[in-house]
Amino acid sequence: MKKNSLLCAIIWGIMATTLPAQTVKKDYTHQVDSVLKLMTVEEKVGQMIQYSNNKLLTGPSLDSRNHTEEIKRGEVGSIFNILTVERAKQYQDLAMQSRLRIPLIFGLDVVHGMRTIFPIPMAEAASFNLELIKKTASVAAAETSAHGIHWTFAPMVDISRDARWGRSMEGAGEDPWYGSQVAKARVEGFQGTDYNDRNTVLACAKHFAAYGAAVAGKDYAEADISEHTLLQVYLPPFRAAVEAGVGTFMNAFNEINGIPATAHKPLLRDILKGEWGFKGFVVSDWGSVGEIAKHRMAKDNEDAGRLAAIAGCDMDMHSMTYARHLVNLVKQGAVDITLIDDAVKRILTVKFELGLFDDPYRYNYRGKEIENKKVNAAHRKVAREAGAGSVVLLKNQNVLPVTSTAGKIAVVGPLNKAKKDMLGNWSAIGKAEEVISVFDGLKAALPKAKITYIEGYDLETNELKPLPDFSEYDVIIVSVGERAMESGEAKSKVDININANQQLMVKQIKEKAGKPVITLVMGGRPLIFSDMEPYADAILMTWWLGTEAGNSIADVLIGKYNPSGKLPMTFPRHVGQCPLYYNHKSTGRAWAPNNPWVSGYMDESVKPAYVFGYGLSYTTFEIAAPVMSKKEYKAGEPVVLTTSVTNTGQYTGKETVQLYLQDVVSSVTRPVIELCGIRQVELAPGETRKIEFTLSEQELGFFNSDKQFVTEPGDFKLFVGSSSDNLKATEFELIKK
Repeated sequence: MKKNSLLCAIIWGIMATTLPAQTVKKDYTHQVDSVLKLMTVEEKVGQMIQYSNNKLLTGPSLDSRNHTEEIKRGEVGSIFNILTVERAKQYQDLAMQSRLRIPLIFGLDVVHGMRTIFPIPMAEAASFNLELIKKTASVAAAETSAHGIHWTFAPMVDISRDARWGRSMEGAGEDPWYGSQVAKARVEGFQGTDYNDRNTVLACAKHFAAYGAAVAGKDYAEADISEHTLLQVYLPPFRAAVEAGVGTFMNAFNEINGIPATAHKPLLRDILKGEWGFKGFVVSDWGSVGEIAKHRMAKDNEDAGRLAAIAGCDMDMHSMTYARHLVNLVKQGAVDITLIDDAVKRILTVKFELGLFDDPYRYNYRGKEIENKKVNAAHRKVAREAGAGSVVLLKNQNVLPVTSTAGKIAVVGPLNKAKKDMLGNWSAIGKAEEVISVFDGLKAALPKAKITYIEGYDLETNELKPLPDFSEYDVIIVSVGERAMESGEAKSKVDININANQQLMVKQIKEKAGKPVITLVMGGRPLIFSDMEPYADAILMTWWLGTEAGNSIADVLIGKYNPSGKLPMTFPRHVGQCPLYYNHKSTGRAWAPNNPWVSGYMDESVKPAYVFGYGLSYTTFEIAAPVMSKKEYKAGEPVVLTTSVTNTGQYTGKETVQLYLQDVVSSVTRPVIELCGIRQVELAPGETRKIEFTLSEQELGFFNSDKQFVTEPGDFKLFVGSSSDNLKATEFELIKK
């Protein structure tokens, strides 16, 4: 036994001294195969097992055992929900007592920041600033890795078309093209270009797939969608993540057309690992391997493990299914050892790429950065910028920005002082005491103004409080909306209206005060607030903006930052319109006013409250009609379009010019319009800038009835504008080569 241990220690030492960690592209096949040959079946299966640190659970409690002995036997591959360097080191010490000393990999849900919390992903998507989104992911990675963590379970790249679904807050909204760009930005931000950079972490594209297509917006419910919709709408962001080099994928909880995602062999082996050539590994979501039996596709937990392993789920997150059954399934011949070897090779390769075989503790040496005031200040500066850029101005009747002459300001509503809520859901180790509230942000921004806080309603019960006389105030700022924990996992709703009492309060304030009323809407999803809308002189969607929320909102309110956000999801007028999205299909009876024989409703308009891509500024912009470089293009030839945008207002501002496509006639139906490009430009008053878009077959193409991605010749229309319903058109023809 001592000789065997010594031999393994020598092998370990050779690998550690001769194989320095390099970029993700380095070929570790020889090293991985060398390790694999030394492993028993138990050790191989062990690499496919992930347990949660039981001190922090992010799902239902499934197991309370101490896994110390399993780790020491080399029968655990990963631990997640680790929060400190010290805890990570303790677990890694155990792994270093195992026979082969294969290091553990540590994961955590770092969705929009570790300690410095950035706007929730839906809010960041509203910025339409891809470089900024990449930057916040990079900062989050730096803070995460400084805590000894190698791997974040982010980004969520699910397309969400239904505001009832609570996890909309974690994604980039309803558009597959834009969702793909955001997926790429976030993966590149988390992972960087070199895994050898200790400021980066491994990213995880989740939830594969169609999790956002849950029937009726119910979390965990089935996705009953056509194969065409799956290919055209829900899969593109995942493919973009693969093309960006994402290291891992996570299964979804839902079933897709009768097959649970964790047991979906066509998705995992044929598409992801086959057609797309994904080389990383796939982890289940919390307990989703065992839940295959609850879907009634497996007769019991053991059968569920068999189906998941065969389908291509490489690592079992905390369901204990692989731990209890997979070794026996292999020995019985129910699961082929080659499938196990493939999974283990993928996991070991990632550990080599992260440099963990080189130094299992390589993420444990930056603890001083955690409390470094200079570093933290720099990170908060990024958070403040991201927060301001995420605010969407929905209405402004010439009351914003708030001028420095506003001597007395009433700030109404408990959300103005609610620090914890500003963090939003999935806020890692963000600290409420470090959050800048709206009230504090305004006081800092307007030191000469007298700013008075008025509760307005009870934060817990929504019961209205007595309102004072508002006659002495110049401006009234009211905050309404959700609490932070009303959006997120298992937070689906049938009613997405802002609480009736909160909306009534806005009406009462306006009627009582007769002064400008500025309303801040906070939440993690599209919300409905039609009852209060007529009584608000200005409305801003401020989401949950994180650690610097109050400063970000104050910057926008006083005009230090001119709002530039655009909605990444359509806001409905009525929950009965859900799911609601701009890129719907045509119909033989398109909606038209005063015609009963059309696709619409008897009791509500088909039009949303606010369309995709909508957002105002303190200035105004004029976007010129688009001009094609020519009217005919051969297939495969770049399609070039130009336009110009002019700042016609009085403030410097930023506009997001949006490009939409319509394939006039196609072999399968396509959306009425679909986003295919954005350009964000900042202009001084009176300034004009020319903008050029270039489209390839990737933007023009689609999946046909044979599931082949094709570009068909014919007529196309292109539209440019400031939102999906404010567009100017041109056209061209695509001809055969």
